Amino acid sequence: MIAVVQRVLSASVIVAGETVGTIDRGLVVFVAAQKRDTFSDCAWIAGRISGLRVFEDADEKMNLSCSDVGGKLLVVSNFTVAADTRKGRRPSFDNAAPFDDGKELYLDFVEQMRKTGIDVQTGVYGEEMAVNLVNDGPITLIVESPK
Repeated sequence: MIAVVQRVLSASVIVAGETVGTIDRGLVVFVAAQKRDTFSDCAWIAGRISGLRVFEDADEKMNLSCSDVGGKLLVVSNFTVAADTRKGRRPSFDNAAPFDDGKELYLDFVEQMRKTGIDVQTGVYGEEMAVNLVNDGPITLIVESPK
């Protein structure tokens, strides 16, 4: 499983003209399941993201996690995060999990994130989405489960 994580001041996701998820301060997580991923990858990456210390403490050091600052998460499925761009000019999506497997793993990842106690909003798996966000920092990280 692979995710692009961005620290944000605010974010929202719109599907078919309707806002389906919105957060203030927190993290936007664009996540993709890959072919060899398992439920243990979902748990591992959820634990890693929930514990990321990417918010400043009183000394302006990145020492606080999303839950430490009362932040929220907006989790958006995005199979293109699993793209391989090393060859040619067209991304290859061979590493992305098949649709049904990816959906099952995505939903498990969302559930694992909710178990951390952080307020989690989501997009809609497999739908075209418009994501609006105000990146804070900017802080953008790639988090990948161990293989």
